[in-house]
Amino acid sequence: MIKIFTGIIEEIGSLSDIKRESDLYSLRVSCKKVLEGTKIGDSIATNGVCLTVTDLGEDFYKADVMVETIKSTTFKNLKRGEKLNLERALSPSKRLDGHIVQGHVDGLGEIISILNHGNEIVYRIKFDSDNFKYIAPKGSIALDGISLTVSRVGEKYFEVSIIPTTIRDTNLINKKVGDMINIETDIIGRYVYNFVNAKSESKITESFLLENGF
Repeated sequence: MIKIFTGIIEEIGSLSDIKRESDLYSLRVSCKKVLEGTKIGDSIATNGVCLTVTDLGEDFYKADVMVETIKSTTFKNLKRGEKLNLERALSPSKRLDGHIVQGHVDGLGEIISILNHGNEIVYRIKFDSDNFKYIAPKGSIALDGISLTVSRVGEKYFEVSIIPTTIRDTNLINKKVGDMINIETDIIGRYVYNFVNAKSESKITESFLLENGF
């Protein structure tokens, strides 16, 4: 069963332990709210990465992470005590207030500037990846699992304008220039991009169909 998220962060957890176990890493995350109704085998997006709960208690859950996932996400720089954005997988009774987030990180971005513009704070993110093509102004994007709207796109960078409440209620409050962040592009944007390009590259045109009796 495919698990999806909304990008609306439910809780800021804390990494209490991370250790290598054979070809896996085991993470222990201290938290409270996301444990409500959660059982072993359920999914929790942790800084935007979909993880399966392998164990849990009154104030923590554990999850195993593949080495490749560690290498390709900000998990490679995690330290004990680090704050983590947490969200349980979408349930049938839950409203989709953000956008569809899969918990599959497309790449790492670097925060290259943080500017205060009155009632909003603008983060500029450098994203030198093949997946940059899926980012469009006014489109959705997930940063460390947070559903945000792209306000501007430049040469290998994009900007998001964020209200102070979102910063306060997520790990963005601890982010600074130079920090890396997990990026997941919008699945709808990916589908649209691929559809448009497949159509433009297709050899089947209206005249071709007419010439061949269709």
